[in-house]
Amino acid sequence: MRYYFRRWLLLIAGQLLVVCTLYLLLQDAQVQTLLSKLLDWMDGRGVYLCNVRKPPMVFEHGHEHYYVVWETSCPVNGSSLEWWADDVPGGEPSTSHHFVKAQYKIINNSHHRYSAIIGPVGLASKIHYRSTSHSKLTAQYSITRRSKDDLTRILVIADNQNGPTEFRKVLTSVQNHYGKGNVPDAILHVGDSVQRVRKLDDWQSQLFSPLEDGGGYQHRSPMVFVPGNHDHDKVRTPNNGNVYTDMYHGILSTEGLGEQAVVNGSYHRFFHTASLGSARIIVLDCECPSIEQSEFLERELQSEAFQSARFRIVAVHIPPYIEFWDPYAWNEKGEKHWGEHVRLEYDPLFRRHNVDLVISGHQHNYQRATVQRDYRSANSDSITYAIVGGAGGELDLVRVENWNMYNVTYLDHHFVSLEIDERQLRWLAKDKAGTIIDQFNIVR
Repeated sequence: MRYYFRRWLLLIAGQLLVVCTLYLLLQDAQVQTLLSKLLDWMDGRGVYLCNVRKPPMVFEHGHEHYYVVWETSCPVNGSSLEWWADDVPGGEPSTSHHFVKAQYKIINNSHHRYSAIIGPVGLASKIHYRSTSHSKLTAQYSITRRSKDDLTRILVIADNQNGPTEFRKVLTSVQNHYGKGNVPDAILHVGDSVQRVRKLDDWQSQLFSPLEDGGGYQHRSPMVFVPGNHDHDKVRTPNNGNVYTDMYHGILSTEGLGEQAVVNGSYHRFFHTASLGSARIIVLDCECPSIEQSEFLERELQSEAFQSARFRIVAVHIPPYIEFWDPYAWNEKGEKHWGEHVRLEYDPLFRRHNVDLVISGHQHNYQRATVQRDYRSANSDSITYAIVGGAGGELDLVRVENWNMYNVTYLDHHFVSLEIDERQLRWLAKDKAGTIIDQFNIVR
């Protein structure tokens, strides 16, 4: 009897060991990446029945709207989005549920995209939503909207493309930073979310799957997306290759969201603005400078919304001052000229109109410079330039320029936690191990 009891205990212990080993393996970033690629390969070949390939991802879309995109592996009739609001200041909680018919776009036989707009949401501080796909509802997700007086927490990342394993490690550090069950109020993605815009596997393995495994923030933390040079074809035409983060240029039009995004039938507008807490953010399209964008920038910089904001931020993928790059591409292929218009045309406007912070990616490492706004005056206030291109892509380690301005340089993967309240902007940069690599405050 004792012999069988020992065998039974050994069997249970062995099973527990196998389960624990599998659990630990599934938490490993490299194993998660391999598993994601395997599942995507199987899914693309029809191994699975119809399922939700990409659960909902939510984006800021105007000042009272959100854009939601999701995808299935087969066409789904009657797909829609349901949303409702509560915690309306000065009013009763709303019990009214809104049903929005999803707009459908077939990408190929196994990629079927749906999108819908939430809003207008008015003054509601809590938004709930869920989508219908494959004859069932997806999980319910909630968005917390902060007022100008509240603390607003923003996750800042860029350039995760072609580095899903490192991206997962960064997201693990992000999860440890915010704590279990907590999410940032928004995500500022400063471009280059994938390596090859027309390769659908890249979107799944390099963006959607790591985000899903790394806390699923994209369901509950609206993203402000800054177009990078890898996120779209080089021209802004209706068929620009981007079928997921294309919400800012008129694929869905909503009353009050601004002018038409298509000019003369061909140009798509990727520049826009967002208000998060007491900050106003201008998003620029560095790849396709245009008269329309220049006019928009000058108009927005001088606007009451921007000038009255407690903190004034510009997000543009290519930095005005790059120091690290591939030397051959920089010198022989002319890539040193890519962002010249940002430095020569836009940066003088940033300084003239009291921009506090310019956030960029593109260069795959971390740099931060806080400099005087006017070189000619010793008493002028300052402007800060930050490069945050280290969410996962292959690092840039070779210096090609020296602007003699950066206070901090860190050559490894990282993320930034940006916290903004009524009187203070707090910037905290951490590496993938969770170690603080830089921090500064702007106080009003």
